[in-house]
Amino acid sequence: MVDTMALLSALLRTARMTRRASLPDAPPPADDEAVLDAPDDRLAPALVAAARGEYTAARDLLDATRAAAEWEDRDRYVTGLAAFARSRPGWLDAWRAAAPEDQGALLVAAQLAVDRAWPSPARSELLREASPLITAAARADDRDPVPWRIALDHARGSSAGHRYFEELWEAAVRRAPHHHGCHVAALRYLATFWHGSHHECFDFAELAAQDAAPESLVQGLPVRAAFGYLADVCGPDVPRERLDAAADRAVALSGRLPAADPRAAEFRNQLLYVLLRLERWEDARAQLPLIGPYATSSPWSRMSEDALGLFLGLRESLRGQAPKAAVARLLPAPPRPGGDLRGRGTAPDH
Repeated sequence: MVDTMALLSALLRTARMTRRASLPDAPPPADDEAVLDAPDDRLAPALVAAARGEYTAARDLLDATRAAAEWEDRDRYVTGLAAFARSRPGWLDAWRAAAPEDQGALLVAAQLAVDRAWPSPARSELLREASPLITAAARADDRDPVPWRIALDHARGSSAGHRYFEELWEAAVRRAPHHHGCHVAALRYLATFWHGSHHECFDFAELAAQDAAPESLVQGLPVRAAFGYLADVCGPDVPRERLDAAADRAVALSGRLPAADPRAAEFRNQLLYVLLRLERWEDARAQLPLIGPYATSSPWSRMSEDALGLFLGLRESLRGQAPKAAVARLLPAPPRPGGDLRGRGTAPDH
């Protein structure tokens, strides 16, 4: 933890100088019945109840994660509930009107405010208006790292300075040193302010992974850095060996986690993308039963408006005998100044 904090601080200090200089209880769907961003069996009942206008199931779910300090699950559930509230805001309004100081409602409202601001031309103004919500959510439970993850995303969207971001990061990891969501937020911030130079992102991701428990999703942070590099269109080359090492670490992590687990779905979908771009066909095929029916918007929505359709097409291509041409058609590599990866081996939001 101390090392990753020191590295993040050093990267941000260097960036400062550089800038100055320059469905409930139902069985999961079968593998062939893939669904996009499916909730797990704890979140699904809360969403079903929310669709009826009821908030008690969501409240109880978030209360349970707080009581058990299940911060990773809490983070995912807050994100999922905020996504629902974005299309059905009256549900959250009723919850907050009935319990304005409820910790779960404050968190969902803070997440929703950031989500709404992100695509807006008035992002900066909307994010300023969201700040009191994030502060209230953070004060509601001093142990909870999730408000600090939201604050880190808020800082990235606000183009906050590096010193301020570093203060938020230190507060976040003080509460949960290996919280996956906070590490992803930090990686995204580094990617934003080091755009075109991915080596700093790899440095941070690799050190964080070394410091994480064997089954922690933080072990998959380097493959997220690899995805950011492979999906980008600028910046100096990252050596093939570093990409393969990130993929190897992620393949090992995927093998340690339960198969067809929605909690690992986004990680495995991003890993699949990286393996396809690296033309590691057998490793990619081996991920299909581990992903199961759980396709996720990330990374596929970055390449297609039909994220599920792209996932299904790639899955079918992998199951064939000659996937290379079909995958290349469905998933063309973005052009890079230095060409593709063939010179270093096989070709290959934050």
